[in-house]
Amino acid sequence: MAISGKGRGPLVADRRSGSPARPAAPAPKSRRATRRAPSPRRGGISGFVLGFLRMLWRLVWGIAWRSTAIVALIVAGATAYFAAQLPPVNALLDARARGSVTFLDREGTVFAWRGETFGGQITAETVSPYLHDAVIATEDKRFYQHFGISPRGIASAIRINMEEGRGPLEGNGGSTITQQVAKLLCLGVAYDPTKWKSEAAYEEDCRAGGIWRKIKEIPFAMAMEVRYSKEEILTIYFNRAYLGAGARGFEAAAQRYFGVSANQVNPAQAAMLAGLLKAPSYYAPTNNLQRAQDRASLIIGLMAEQGFLTKDEAAAALARPASLSSAANTNKGGNFADWVMKTTPDFLAGKTTEDVVIKTTLDQRLQTAAEAALASVFDKNIKDGSKAQAAIIVMSADGAVRAMVGGRDLPNAGDFNRATQALRQTGSAFKPFVYAAAMNAGFSPADYVEDTPLTINIPGSGPWTPQNYDKEFKGMITLTQALAESRNIPAVRVSEAVGRDAVRKVATDFGITTDLAAGPALALGASEATLIDMTGAYAGILNGGSAVTPYGLVELRLKGETEPLFAAAGGMGERVISEKAARLLTYMMAQVVESGTGKRARLDDREAAGKTGTTTAGRDAWFVGFTGDYVTGVWMGYDDNTPLEGVSGGGLPAQIWREVMLRVEDGLPPKPLPMDIPEPRLAPPPASPGYLEDGAQATTVTPLPPDGLPLSTGGQADQDLADQILRDVLGTINN
Repeated sequence: MAISGKGRGPLVADRRSGSPARPAAPAPKSRRATRRAPSPRRGGISGFVLGFLRMLWRLVWGIAWRSTAIVALIVAGATAYFAAQLPPVNALLDARARGSVTFLDREGTVFAWRGETFGGQITAETVSPYLHDAVIATEDKRFYQHFGISPRGIASAIRINMEEGRGPLEGNGGSTITQQVAKLLCLGVAYDPTKWKSEAAYEEDCRAGGIWRKIKEIPFAMAMEVRYSKEEILTIYFNRAYLGAGARGFEAAAQRYFGVSANQVNPAQAAMLAGLLKAPSYYAPTNNLQRAQDRASLIIGLMAEQGFLTKDEAAAALARPASLSSAANTNKGGNFADWVMKTTPDFLAGKTTEDVVIKTTLDQRLQTAAEAALASVFDKNIKDGSKAQAAIIVMSADGAVRAMVGGRDLPNAGDFNRATQALRQTGSAFKPFVYAAAMNAGFSPADYVEDTPLTINIPGSGPWTPQNYDKEFKGMITLTQALAESRNIPAVRVSEAVGRDAVRKVATDFGITTDLAAGPALALGASEATLIDMTGAYAGILNGGSAVTPYGLVELRLKGETEPLFAAAGGMGERVISEKAARLLTYMMAQVVESGTGKRARLDDREAAGKTGTTTAGRDAWFVGFTGDYVTGVWMGYDDNTPLEGVSGGGLPAQIWREVMLRVEDGLPPKPLPMDIPEPRLAPPPASPGYLEDGAQATTVTPLPPDGLPLSTGGQADQDLADQILRDVLGTINN
């Protein structure tokens, strides 16, 4: 009977063998069963957003890794290029385009430097370990862990700049030492004078910040890490860094500030040197020692914090801060050194490519005396806050400048040298040239001149009537009295008598190089001159009548050499007036100090001669004078020509002169002035007209006769009158 079984397969006979029966194959699943169960259906908007984000991520990621790869290839290529271009380390150590100038005083002691000093090559291995560690602690404590750049340092710098309200790359740059060296090397771009206006402009461009500069620094810094060892990078840094006061490199700075080599500096000195890297001029100890010491204290703290100094070493360094060497501490003769630089040929000084040494005429004892005298008088006599200025020159009779003060150290005073650069009206300080011309023409200090009203008609200008400062007239007086009391009308009469051309020639030959007034006001100092020229002209009177060229350079030689390349270009010149005329004029100028307008300059233990000068409205006040040893000139005034209140040449300038000379002459034996006392005239000449045409010769000054004998008209009455006049004249001269 047939059995039907729905869903069952056909009957199969059993195998006869002993093999186990094969299990039945599983029934195939239906097509519906093989499909995945559908995921939960998402909303249309959220699905779109997620899909868009996935697509955007794939796009960004694709661009990012491809861009990174491209940038990496570019950086690697640039790094390889720069690395191939970098020269050996030794070729990079001296960064200077110009040489240095070292100044020695008359005793051979260093007192100033100019240009950029390079003390010699040093290495990271030979430099003092304290200095090595101070630089690492200050500038880049992770120097030995990075490969030229520090992302952490850059990020920190950006954060600090943003917090302080600056742009992300303005101010703190986060540069590693390697990046700083890259800047010092100007990213491999050498100085080209045809491209930059000056070396300063070139260096400013090298130090320029900004994103593009930072980008270019990265491959260059990495190239340095590839090309050089860490110690070699430090060696370049130690030699090229500018550290203020013209010092390029730590060896020059150590010698400049402390008088020792960079391999000998102690922790306090090392900290001060490392502190200069932030702002060399601002923190230079020659500029402000206290500020430099405060900065060094901060560096000592960093060194102790990072384990470079023990607690005891740090405490000792803080207790004994670094101080300047005696040469650096004096800081004397800055104006003098600048003047010598300007008066020396550029190829030997200002633009030299060699290191040169200049021996000068400066006497540091006299320089100190001049500076101390000026400070003393101003402290006692000038109210606080006054902007009044002064300048001083001390000179030998041959024109050798021994001291120079170019002005008071006031805020915003600048580096203008008032002793050599300021052209100011000379006033009555010019009158000795008038009387020099007269003495040279045969006049005598005892001759008479009329101090009475005078009017001179000047074509094109009309009548000109000079006045004395006291508005009074003395009548007939000697030339000596006229100069001693600085009478204006007699000076004009003498000038007209000897001729303006003669006066002008004497002044010019003595070294007054400016254009001199053409009219009769020439005699009253209407022209301008510098203090150094006026002092040099008076030196010509002291030395017996020969012109001098003021000079400061004795000799110039290359550093390390003994033979000079260049010697003094100044000194005694041609004769201007006779020796007799100079000796008579010296006598007249001695009476200015003894009994005239210059009495405040009088020295108790030695003879002195000089002349006061005060210009219109008191804008300039002068005293220039000399002893048997030195000539000293003093000028006082305001830079903006503001009138001085209550100051004349016989006042504060004479006091300053006296204070200078008291210090200058201290310890020196009195030396008499080279002067002749004239024989007095026994009778005054007749009076002259009070009104002259311009250029007409005044007849009120009468010289002694050629034989030098006093004039006499004969008879006992005349002799008695002559004796009385003699007594009067001598009384006038000696009071």
